Amino acid sequence: MSIDLADYESKAREAVKAFWGNREAARRKQIESGKADQGERAGVTAGKNMDGFLTLAKDVVRLNGLDQAEIHLQRRVLTLPGYFRPTKLWDMLVINDRRLVAALEFKSQVGPSFGNNFNNRTEEAIGTAVDLWTAYREGAFGQAPRPFVGWLILVEDCERSRSPVRDNPPHFPVFDEYRGASYAGRYKFLCQKLVREQLYTAATVLLSPRTSVDDGSYSELSEMTGLKTFVTSLAGHAAAEAARSS
Repeated sequence: MSIDLADYESKAREAVKAFWGNREAARRKQIESGKADQGERAGVTAGKNMDGFLTLAKDVVRLNGLDQAEIHLQRRVLTLPGYFRPTKLWDMLVINDRRLVAALEFKSQVGPSFGNNFNNRTEEAIGTAVDLWTAYREGAFGQAPRPFVGWLILVEDCERSRSPVRDNPPHFPVFDEYRGASYAGRYKFLCQKLVREQLYTAATVLLSPRTSVDDGSYSELSEMTGLKTFVTSLAGHAAAEAARSS
């Protein structure tokens, strides 16, 4: 049976348009109320900015044989047990026949500040994966096969995210790939290494300028970290689970 990619490119463009549109709507609402947050935070407090990507992932799961699976998107049912901490709240969970099929995280980062936020996102992504896989090893999710674990981030495409960044640690040199790499490049390396180290089944970084609110355009940095790889891997995993439970 062939897998269904759910017309992912069109849905991704709609998700990008919604991302920028929701940010702007939240910013305007807070300004009008006279209680606007400082800086870019005014555009993120609505909490719905990445919903288009969750819808895309949901469609991929449904169209590849898991039309009866439990797909959880509400905060109250998104918690999994951890190993180094009691629980972790995810953005999307797929449960089928009481088996954890998939756990997904959808993140974003816009300028003007990229440095600290990049480090925070990196530490969070690594820590989340290590915690989940250790809990899995210890039987927290029963005896089910390894779940699909996905991480996707949408990064603002702008001069600050594309410009080379210098790092000069005082004692030892950074790895060669980081020399002069932009924050966009650093996210590409992060996603590649998250997959190579088997921390995530798929990890994707998408770049999009603010003007994409009109056309939903986005760009990718490599095939390995592109959206098609993410969607194909999720679709295949869903199809495999559907065949296993049929």
